[in-house]
Amino acid sequence: MGADEFVDTQHQSVFKRKMEKMPLHKTEGLKDLDKVFRKEVEKMPLHKTEGLKDLDKVFKNETLLMVLVHKTEVLKDFVVALDKVFKRKMEKMPLHKTEGLKDLDKVLKVGKGTHCSRELLVLEKEEHLQMVQVTYVPPPPPDDEQAIFARYQTGINFDKYDENIVEVSGLDPPAALMSFADTSMCHTLTVNIAKAGYSKPTPVQKYSIPIILAGRDLMACAQTGSGKTAAFLVPVVAQMMRDGVTASSFKEQQEPECIITAPTRELINQIFLEARKFVYGTCIRPVVIYGGTQTDYSIRQVKQGCNILCATPGRLLDIIERGKIGLHNVKYLVLDEADRMLDMGFGADMKKLVSFPDMPQKDKRQTLMFSATFPEEVQRLAGEFLKTDFLFVVVGHVGGACSDVQQNILQVSQYFKRDKLIEILHSIGNERTLVFVDTKKKADFIACFLCQENIPATSIHGDREQREREIALRDFRSGKCPVLVATSVAARGLDIESVQHVINFDLPSTIEEYVHRIGRTGRCGNTGKAVGFFDNNSDGHLAQPLIKVLSD
Repeated sequence: MGADEFVDTQHQSVFKRKMEKMPLHKTEGLKDLDKVFRKEVEKMPLHKTEGLKDLDKVFKNETLLMVLVHKTEVLKDFVVALDKVFKRKMEKMPLHKTEGLKDLDKVLKVGKGTHCSRELLVLEKEEHLQMVQVTYVPPPPPDDEQAIFARYQTGINFDKYDENIVEVSGLDPPAALMSFADTSMCHTLTVNIAKAGYSKPTPVQKYSIPIILAGRDLMACAQTGSGKTAAFLVPVVAQMMRDGVTASSFKEQQEPECIITAPTRELINQIFLEARKFVYGTCIRPVVIYGGTQTDYSIRQVKQGCNILCATPGRLLDIIERGKIGLHNVKYLVLDEADRMLDMGFGADMKKLVSFPDMPQKDKRQTLMFSATFPEEVQRLAGEFLKTDFLFVVVGHVGGACSDVQQNILQVSQYFKRDKLIEILHSIGNERTLVFVDTKKKADFIACFLCQENIPATSIHGDREQREREIALRDFRSGKCPVLVATSVAARGLDIESVQHVINFDLPSTIEEYVHRIGRTGRCGNTGKAVGFFDNNSDGHLAQPLIKVLSD
């Protein structure tokens, strides 16, 4: 058989889905790849052709990619061409930075020297570009009571929370809660609240808990570090205990009563750990699932029983589509960092979630949204998810920065930022410091630079494997690396004890992101300091919003 006949035969079998394991032709990405195979196989190498521009789009769009590795000379040439692409010898192909593409590079190198006819290498994307099967299984959380209820102390300004003005918008809001003892919560939950260190409710808890207990939908805005997680967990768990909810293990499809979703893996895991405190000693079972971990592991966790499902959007939709989660029993839908969940990043995922046929309509479920920032356009979007009689609780100013954080903006040009960073870190000593930068590559670069300057540092960003991200956070929490260099993946919700300083090496693109970043310090009544490097050339758009936040 000639090369031309072989190629044509392969097209017919692969793209007409007559081969085993070939359910992928539905994606737009494979249509582009189809063009590559149809038009360009005879014109090897491919890296100079229009076809690879289509392939470039496939990668940039993070769609599914199929690569057929065969022993024939034609496809060997195709692999060689791809090999060159992945070594970044082609313009417009900056994707080799990711771990997934490094692994793909290895796959292609192996494929060239092996007989792989009828083998299909399916490389799939989940939440961000992942070109190989994920095998990471996170270590189980500790089960002993002391570890479950581990916490850090409230700060000297904790009582000042009560000085914040609270506004409740909407009809007939219930009265505020003055004490956790004022509710009809069962004894087990009251004990767990005390063990978790909640002696008295913060303003957002005083108003949110009775609203949720009354069955009302809620949008709540309160400053960072003021107890928003407990504000939704406590009443949800209280109602589940009242209804006698218990976990049923090893059902093929689990039907959770509550779904909690948040934008980052680290945050959703933190919410899960907090949920474990309030359900301790009950038959209610929380489960956490997120990307970067083995999908089968997530499925096993769910099948053991699931009443409260804490999940990032990508993994949540995946598990639902696999039929492992049924939605018809959902009574509570919680969006933490709700403004982020409804914006361009995750808005489509949230609309897809509430559009599943078995998801109860908004008038049949309770929807709760919490964040420290709620831009007006997001408030309008929220109406699509909430009942018409929802209540809006605002503690202090909408989008206001934490009052316990001392803010300082320094005018520093791009060329002097590293010198200023070293100067500040030397003056700080070993105090825990979070440094925010604008790109993943820069996070690694600055962390490496600091280590060379004998300042122990590590980094966290979206291109690091989940195992690496968890190790970085653990080293930061323990003080082994007192400096954590991060992208905005660490900007929201993370509650790390004794973070005394936040440095915005690069200021973010929005003032909302700035408020969240500096909120990693000054939590739970503790004080903190935030420094921002302002460069006229790149940060001019933030000048007026920064002045407003600083003056509030």
